[in-house]
Amino acid sequence: MIQDYNNLFSLEGKHALVTGGAQGLGLSIAEAFCAAGAVVTVADINAEAVEKTAEELRAQGGKAFSVVCDVSKEEQVAKAINDCAEKMGGLEIVVANAGVSVRAPAEEMTLEQWSRVIDIDLKGVFLCDREAGRYMLAHKGGSIINMSSIIGIVGNTTGNSNYAAAKGGVSSMTKVMAVEWAQRGIRVNAIAPGQTATKLIEGLMEASPDTRKYFEAHIPMGRLGKPCEIASAALFLASDATSFVTGQTIAVDGGITIAF
Repeated sequence: MIQDYNNLFSLEGKHALVTGGAQGLGLSIAEAFCAAGAVVTVADINAEAVEKTAEELRAQGGKAFSVVCDVSKEEQVAKAINDCAEKMGGLEIVVANAGVSVRAPAEEMTLEQWSRVIDIDLKGVFLCDREAGRYMLAHKGGSIINMSSIIGIVGNTTGNSNYAAAKGGVSSMTKVMAVEWAQRGIRVNAIAPGQTATKLIEGLMEASPDTRKYFEAHIPMGRLGKPCEIASAALFLASDATSFVTGQTIAVDGGITIAF
């Protein structure tokens, strides 16, 4: 009998939360989930931006809500998880995507710069995973997707020791949580994007043609990734098509990590 693969990749009847969902990769992921039929709550620290995003998703035919949340604050994360689950009528998918980057050479990096990135990019992911895990354990399953980075796998140029530590920690934490919850119906995976053509990166390349040349020269496929290509990986991990996949960090990077 031929498997119905259309249904495997559908998110119809599922409810998802995407942190950092008002812009960049988080927004692309929210759009992909809406297109696949999920009810989506976008979370962001920017109240005005996150509500505008939810409105735009609804205007495009999506079923979307918004919630304001600073992922580095324990009480805000717990409230966001519970509020969005109640508002949507469930919570089967959580994407811990919110993150920041504050660059400085290691010998110049201040503790404030170190702590800001660790608090959001690592502690924030842990808090989202923990609270999502608690809800999903009580409701018999779900899929958690963490946003790591190729910088957590292969390192990078000067200035990213805080970011590399955070993203490497996300990938390692993903493995441990996946093992802990594997027999209780929760899958935990991560995505490690390479350089991707978000508005931020596009702005950098417009300001410096040398930056574009550097990226293209070091990516085996010769181009930056598209936000929709990262979103497609998130959709893959959120869907039943990956029901036997857990504890993995999937590099979506045009081949950087295999040619580094």
